Amino acid sequence: MDFDLTDEQEMLRDTVRELLARNYDPETRLKVTDTELGWSREVWQQLAELGVLGLTFSEDDGGVGAGPVETMVVLEEVGRRLAPEPILDAVLIPGALITLAGSTEQRQRVLPEVASGSKLLAFAHAEPGVRWPATELATTAVPQGDSYALTGIKNPVTHGDCADELVVSAQLPGGGTGLFLVAADAQGVSRKAYRTVDGQRGAQVELDQAAAELLGGEVDAAEAIRAAQGQAQASLCAESIGAMEEALRLTTDYLKQRKQFGVTLSKFQALTHRAADMYVSLELARSMSLYATAAAADGAIDDQVASRARLQVGRSARHIGQEAIQLHGGIGVTAEYPVSHYVARLTAIERTLGGGLEHLRVLSARVGEHELPEL
Repeated sequence: MDFDLTDEQEMLRDTVRELLARNYDPETRLKVTDTELGWSREVWQQLAELGVLGLTFSEDDGGVGAGPVETMVVLEEVGRRLAPEPILDAVLIPGALITLAGSTEQRQRVLPEVASGSKLLAFAHAEPGVRWPATELATTAVPQGDSYALTGIKNPVTHGDCADELVVSAQLPGGGTGLFLVAADAQGVSRKAYRTVDGQRGAQVELDQAAAELLGGEVDAAEAIRAAQGQAQASLCAESIGAMEEALRLTTDYLKQRKQFGVTLSKFQALTHRAADMYVSLELARSMSLYATAAAADGAIDDQVASRARLQVGRSARHIGQEAIQLHGGIGVTAEYPVSHYVARLTAIERTLGGGLEHLRVLSARVGEHELPEL
């Protein structure tokens, strides 16, 4: 199998890398994340003009029609620069749900605006007290004329504070899970915004008889949610790889520059061995990220593939993050130095769409399905 990027994919990677590097040095990023919005609408528009926001949408839906590999390339660069723009939360996940569950009219009405950067989406699925994967929902949908009325609480809704429209999951009257479009400023919708541990934004969304439009027909959308989250798992792996690469680079550069007892830290064999172990963890994670991306490109990604990848990537991220802090010493935990922000983002990713324990449960529950090797 050829793991090399094509010329077009390399051009996409280099263009996104240059765009984000031009807009985000560590100091500028801190200033942007400290604003009320937490990210830059100017950078968002540049990403839209580049075609990144419509990367996964078909040309009929106003997009480019690219695949998981191109998404991986973009998300790695996002992780490398810790770009705070909500590409995954406001575009990829809710856009995938509309693509999978929506009608042709709904796709062609909503997705072109998303691709152009003029509309922000968010997926409101998780509920308080419910661990991933959220299969039993308390939010209900009641028919109300030609539409529905939704009642329930969704939290956390990542980047739900700035969304123009929400894709909301709720119980259908006849059973099963439905997906609904809800205007964020509709009557009966209230949002409580907050900052997350990695400096990004989230919201608790409360729905009280909020008017909603059903995506597609009144059929169970559980499979669409599972498929969209499977694609998101691969995207989170890719973003983690970019963040881990940069955390390792910052650490090795620091070891080459910081002096102790008259010599640089890189002269101490124990420290170079620890840096080498970080590199091994990175390459293990990269292999699993490629595995998840290749499975998504083949349309074969399932819960086990996603959980295998996320479990190893999460373990590698924890190892690299902890070692990056330790090898930097006191400066590693300061807000002014970038390595602490990489560790915070890796920690947040590890808890997004299931943590290590949840993914281990997914894998252990299906151990009996595998045949034992015969010697």
